[in-house]
Amino acid sequence: MAKTKTTFFCQNCGTQYAKWVGQCSACKEWNTVVEELVQKPEKTAWKASTTTARKKAKPVLVKEINIEREVRLDTFDLEFNRVLGGGIVPGSLVLLGGEPGVGKSTLLLQIALKLPYKTLYVSGEESQKQIKMRADRIQPNSETCLILTETKTQNIFQQIEATEPDIVVIDSIQTLHSDYLESAAGSISQIRECTAELIKFAKETNTPVILIGHITKDGSIAGPKILEHMVDTVLQFEGDRNYVYRILRSLKNRFGSTAELGIYEMQSGGLRQVNNPSEILISKNDEGLSGTAIASTVEGMRPLMIEIQALVSTAVYGTPQRSTTGYNAKRLNMLLAVLEKRAGFKLGAKDVFLNITGGISVDDPAIDLAVIAAILSSNEDIPIEKGVCFAAEVGLAGEIRPVQRVEQRILEAEKLGFRVIYVSKNNKIGLKNTKIKVQLVTRIEDVVSGLFG
Repeated sequence: MAKTKTTFFCQNCGTQYAKWVGQCSACKEWNTVVEELVQKPEKTAWKASTTTARKKAKPVLVKEINIEREVRLDTFDLEFNRVLGGGIVPGSLVLLGGEPGVGKSTLLLQIALKLPYKTLYVSGEESQKQIKMRADRIQPNSETCLILTETKTQNIFQQIEATEPDIVVIDSIQTLHSDYLESAAGSISQIRECTAELIKFAKETNTPVILIGHITKDGSIAGPKILEHMVDTVLQFEGDRNYVYRILRSLKNRFGSTAELGIYEMQSGGLRQVNNPSEILISKNDEGLSGTAIASTVEGMRPLMIEIQALVSTAVYGTPQRSTTGYNAKRLNMLLAVLEKRAGFKLGAKDVFLNITGGISVDDPAIDLAVIAAILSSNEDIPIEKGVCFAAEVGLAGEIRPVQRVEQRILEAEKLGFRVIYVSKNNKIGLKNTKIKVQLVTRIEDVVSGLFG
């Protein structure tokens, strides 16, 4: 019998130590080093056959490398394809993370049921009956999706060899364990070993693998940080439980952009793709309400029109409150200081609350002007006219700064029926024959006079 071996791992970053230490020297966190049982495997779990074994790598001149576009697998989900960069790359490893109950399993089961390729959905958290109940609500008559409830990687690879699927989905990586390690499922060493086995399988058979990963209380993927470095793509599925909308973001993508965004609506029959998110992010209230402004923002290649709500009131306590939802609080404090210093508005003794509707978070500086317009509208209790929107950044000197891809923002505003859009005078605009009026401004005073007279 092999001698039991123990080693020490940092639960935060995965650094290995020969003995216990109080502080991890890599991530500087305290009391994160734990002891785990480790048994080095004498053989690997996935054995590539002679037909799938990779050839030995040889150095090649740069000019001789073939750069033909890789063939991607269509997921028949426009939002998922957009975030991935056009589809799933064969042989790639995709990691999907998100809070409990946000809909990670529903999203991947929905995609697996609709794929025309043979898909193996491996679940270590739910039984087959539980998955069947969810599948009945989405698409019960799928003839290409196989369901396997297993947590041991050796058994999973046996079923993979027997069924030869085109895509493998693992729900979730924290539930898997390998017989070659004696530590418990979900430990640092087990997560790293199981992921390494799946990467070896994916690269040698050119089969894409999609993993579901749990997240910690601070929102990062649970397990060692090296897990995110090992995979090809890291996706974040987020959303507020009080809202029906879910947002899919790309945190890392070796085969595409990380600036893309996918939006879904949670329904009883699964997740519905939202192809025109601007309509759902803007309220349909016909009454003119103060403290509301519309901003034109861009997420990846997609322009969005979002509604910004502000409430300015007299501070009841000695220290005024500054509260934001979906917006950077420090950015709000900077804009309030600019209003007081450059435009003469005394807001230092007033409470300011800011909210971006729809439950989404935006960090695009192009919404600065809309934030200021909403704050001034609430402060003066004068509503902004219907059909007016904003797309400009505000500098510390009170100047209106240009933003990128302004023409795309203008066209999106025109498509949704807006009459006027405020942009910086320094933006180079080559659009002609547009129905929307482009109002060029240089300072905050120009915006105030144009909106409130």
